[in-house]
Amino acid sequence: MPQPLVRRNLLLATLALPALAQADTTWPDRSVRLLVPFGAGGAADTLSRTVAQAFPAHGHGQSMVVENRGGAGGTIAGLACAQAKPDGTTLMLSDLGANAIGRELQPSVPYDPATAFTAICHLVNLPLALVVPTSLPVTDLASFIALARQRGDLNYAHPGIGYAGHLAQEQMNRDLGLKMTPVPYRSGAEVARSIIAGETQSTLMTVSTSLPFVREGKMQALAVSSQHPVPQLPGVPPIAATLPGFEALVWHGIVGPAGLPGDLTAAINRTCNAIIAEPAVREPTIARQAAFMVGGTPQQFATFIQAEIARWTPLIRALGLKAE
Repeated sequence: MPQPLVRRNLLLATLALPALAQADTTWPDRSVRLLVPFGAGGAADTLSRTVAQAFPAHGHGQSMVVENRGGAGGTIAGLACAQAKPDGTTLMLSDLGANAIGRELQPSVPYDPATAFTAICHLVNLPLALVVPTSLPVTDLASFIALARQRGDLNYAHPGIGYAGHLAQEQMNRDLGLKMTPVPYRSGAEVARSIIAGETQSTLMTVSTSLPFVREGKMQALAVSSQHPVPQLPGVPPIAATLPGFEALVWHGIVGPAGLPGDLTAAINRTCNAIIAEPAVREPTIARQAAFMVGGTPQQFATFIQAEIARWTPLIRALGLKAE
C-alpha cells in the first residue's frame, strides 16, 4: 500500500477514536427510567432503589427513576420495556417471569422473551430457603423427605403460579419422587403466615424473607437452594447435598429493549458493573438479601437467560401450568 494512503488511513482511524469514545462516555445524557416488574417494598424494589441511588455517581450525574410496573407475572413491565425505544433511556430490572417464562404461562403475552430484550448485566442471585412449620416433626431435609414419602399428603405453599419458589419446589419434588399438593396464595406474606400457622407444610421462599421468622423461631429452615451454604443461615445445608446438582435461584439483572446498539450496551454494562462493585450497594444487598453479586458481560447474561428458558419451559409444559 502506498505510504500516503497508509498515513491517510491512520489519520482517519485516529480521528474516529474520539467519536467512539464520545458514543461510549456520553451515556446517559438524560434521566434513565428503570422499570421494575414488582410493586414497591419487596426485595426487587429494594435492589432497584439501591442501584438507582448509586447511579448518578457513575452516570454523569444523571438520575435513575424507578418505575414499579407490577402485575401479570412481570409481563406488564416486560411489555413496556420491549416496546420502548432502544436508546438507553428505558431499562428494566429483569426477572424470571418477565424475561424467561411469562409467555409460556400466558400465551397471550404479546412479546417473546427470547427475542424482545437486550441482555445487559446480571446483577444478583438470591437463594431460596426450604422452610417448614416448627410444629412439623422433622429436623433436617432427610427427615422431611422421609415424612413426605411416608404420609403422601403433605402440601406446600407458593405465592403464585410460575414464581421461582413454585417451580423450584415442583422440580425438587419430581427429582426426589415426592407427591405434594401445591397451595397457592396471593402474596409472599400470606405464604409466610400459612407456614407459621401450620396450614401448609413447606415452602421455598427467599432467604431474606424467611430469615427474620427463622431467627424468631417461627419457622424452621431445612435447606437452601444454592449450590453452597448461605452465611446468614449457618448450619443449613444446600439441597444439593442431598440432591446433587440441584440449584434454583431468584435472579435479577438489567435488560433493555431489543436492538440496543452494541457500544451503548457495553457502556451500560460497565456502569452496572461499577455500581454493584460499590460497597454501599454490595454490603447491604448481601447482608439484607443474602444475595450473591454476579456482574459480568452482556453475553454471559444472555446465555444465562437462555439457559433459564430452556430449563423451566419443559417443566411448565409437563405440569400443564397456566397463569390464572
